[in-house]
Amino acid sequence: MNEKQSFKPYIPADKSVPEFTPTAIILGVLLAVLFGGANAYLGLRVGMTVSASIPAAVISMGVIRVILRKDSVLENNMVQTIGSAGESVAAGAIFTLPALFLWAKEWGTAAPSLLEIAIIAFIGGTLGVLFMVPLRKALIVQEHGTLPYPEGMACAEVLLAGEQGGAKASTVFAGLGIAAAYKFITDGFKLFPSEVHYEIPAYKGAGVGMDVLPALLGVGYICGPKISSYLFAGGVLGWFVLMPLIVLFGANVTLFPATIPIAQIYEEGGSFGIWSNYIKYIGAGAVACGGILSLIKSLPLIIKTFKDAIKGYGKGATANSNIRTDQDLSMPVIFISILALAIAIWLIPIIPVNLFSAVLIVVFGFFFATVSSRMVGLIGSSNNPVSGMAIATLLISSMALKATGQVGQSGMTAAIAIGSVICIIAAIAGDTSQDLKTGYILGATPKKQQIGEVIGVLAAAIAIGGILYLLNEAWGYGSAELPAPQATLMKMVVEGVMGGNLPWNLVFAGVFIALVVEVLGIPVLPFAVGLYLPIHLSTPMMAGGLVRLFIEKKKGMDEKKKKNAIDGGVLYCSGLIAGEGLVGILLAVFAIIQIKGESLGDIIAKVGGGIFPESVAKIVGLIFFALLIFSLLKFSLFLKEKKAKA
Repeated sequence: MNEKQSFKPYIPADKSVPEFTPTAIILGVLLAVLFGGANAYLGLRVGMTVSASIPAAVISMGVIRVILRKDSVLENNMVQTIGSAGESVAAGAIFTLPALFLWAKEWGTAAPSLLEIAIIAFIGGTLGVLFMVPLRKALIVQEHGTLPYPEGMACAEVLLAGEQGGAKASTVFAGLGIAAAYKFITDGFKLFPSEVHYEIPAYKGAGVGMDVLPALLGVGYICGPKISSYLFAGGVLGWFVLMPLIVLFGANVTLFPATIPIAQIYEEGGSFGIWSNYIKYIGAGAVACGGILSLIKSLPLIIKTFKDAIKGYGKGATANSNIRTDQDLSMPVIFISILALAIAIWLIPIIPVNLFSAVLIVVFGFFFATVSSRMVGLIGSSNNPVSGMAIATLLISSMALKATGQVGQSGMTAAIAIGSVICIIAAIAGDTSQDLKTGYILGATPKKQQIGEVIGVLAAAIAIGGILYLLNEAWGYGSAELPAPQATLMKMVVEGVMGGNLPWNLVFAGVFIALVVEVLGIPVLPFAVGLYLPIHLSTPMMAGGLVRLFIEKKKGMDEKKKKNAIDGGVLYCSGLIAGEGLVGILLAVFAIIQIKGESLGDIIAKVGGGIFPESVAKIVGLIFFALLIFSLLKFSLFLKEKKAKA
């Protein structure tokens, strides 16, 4: 609380600068559509999306500051606030809605209409923003310094570096340039694989590797050694304990959801086969349990936040209500809007949910908005396991619908509709939290940011339906080009519950692992996320955390030098996240562009792909990642020490 009171934003509360301008709105809407489309393709191809806040901020600075010759950090912040909403809407939509297309093909029925997709996306996105508003003071303001919100802080650093110029800007843009070149070499030219993996034949079932990518190193550094170690510990449990045990004891057993013996799964797919068939369910159970525990522990703070907000409204204008940086959307507007959207979900004919389902959406939506906000505060939006939350929602909602007699095609369709809205709510709540954190540091007006988020949601919701139809027409979901891994999993979860054959033992194993972790006093959510995601994501984050730990523990440095070194690393990592994000989106666009029947991405990949044999290419990838770690040290520890001597 003391830190909150002493904190001073970059733009003082008593100063007004251009913020919610036509330029910011138009540019933000364009970026929301662009990022929404690019991330929809990426997510359907590989099952993950990239965070768009920092790329949007970088593009905004380039257009507003360089091209239009305007100068307002809050205007740039508004652009990234609106633009990043597109990525979040896309993430929530593509993890669930393609299941409806798959069922339409199986059942011979019509696919969801463009209007249905747009309404589901808009309602989910808007609810996500509205649920986050009453939580802002509790999570963003009162816990400033406790919840790092790494991408929100990184985005603020990028915008401030562009504002202040000098060494800070050069450090950020050095990271941006290096990460952009690195990303293009690995995922564009395919000179070496971005994911390095090794099986461990002597320890069957185990595997080790890492995604040798700049953003993961940067997020690990910004999160710090503790959070990174919790994530890594979850991955170690999955890949070095549970998976070898499954192979050891399973042998010739065929365990659902797989349809072939465990030994055959391991022989054909290695450790990845064991992870994709079994560990994801254990991880989903752990994430669901961690979310419930997080909500229980957050309840006093949540209740106090609502109580304070309602109390402030009852007294009319207070001293705080006149402070620009303390203005949120009013509680009456929030409550009326939530009620109106809940009624709309129920009454609009093309959305296949009844009154009971609409109530479920509101209840679970608020729950996962809270969980999502806290989670991205710890580990960042890029690692927010939205699909894990969707799995938990689908498990509960499918059981509830089945218990009330809504089964068959209508029950399964309703379950996915509920899951889609909840998934989008969770994604947008996390994105809104990061954006509000950025705004808190910069001195933005929260109310204007919240309105900007809704505008971004509307733009992306209108576009996402067309994008989903376009991609389905081009390749079809479930194909080699668009495997839609998350949506396929959601479809299987609903079918499993409705058919009564879900692997509950795996889910409950995850639940009780989470309970043990909680008893041991370890934060459950980051650990559960590490268990749910492949270890290849937590390994490079652990590397970033260790670099941060090395600097923090280095002897012979006074506190000022150490702080400068740590801050320099945060700036550089902000650039790493931005650079990879921008090129990731560019490569997604290249993958969609067709030239004489071949995608531009495949044409570019022929430049470097196949130069090295697979075994050598992996070593090259590890060498490049080692050089990336050295560059982080260069722009943090070594660079600052050199400046101090000068």
